[in-house]
Amino acid sequence: MRTYSDNDYPANHKPDWRVIASLWPYLMEFRGRVILAAGCLVIAKLATVATPIALKYIVDYLDASRSGNTVLWIPVMLVIGYGLLRFGGTLFNEVRDAVFARVAERAMRRVSLKVFGHLHARELAFHLDRKTGGLARDMERGSSGISFLLRFTLFNIVPTILEIVMVAGILLVAFRPAYVVAI
Repeated sequence: MRTYSDNDYPANHKPDWRVIASLWPYLMEFRGRVILAAGCLVIAKLATVATPIALKYIVDYLDASRSGNTVLWIPVMLVIGYGLLRFGGTLFNEVRDAVFARVAERAMRRVSLKVFGHLHARELAFHLDRKTGGLARDMERGSSGISFLLRFTLFNIVPTILEIVMVAGILLVAFRPAYVVAI
């Protein structure tokens, strides 16, 4: 069995996006859960981006120069709103994780069953030339890789891109376009 090292891949090796695209049908089996998880992701990111804005208004209302004409309930409501935004961001992230966990596990299961079926369809000579432990290890690494790929892509890359776009939109509306370039 051939093992690969870092030296086997050229330095300009580009990621193969077909791997991620091949997982799409497995995700679409649970379209409702994926849409719900994406909705929770958007709501969580909206709360995360709105949290500093709420903090800005709290500080503005507690400014010493405005203290004479500031009504007390406004900063109290802003602090409660700030807390709700922080809680909402965390809550919707956790709901997203809980909703999507089943999708990821089912996708891994389906891919593993497909690989297992493929191995069973191979001729006897294929299995006699291989080490059983090596095949099992490769299957385990493959399913772990799929899990990592799904979770990293959908829970790290997509939320980060979404947050950058939201912050860029806020900077574009509140300030000049030069601030967006500074991100």
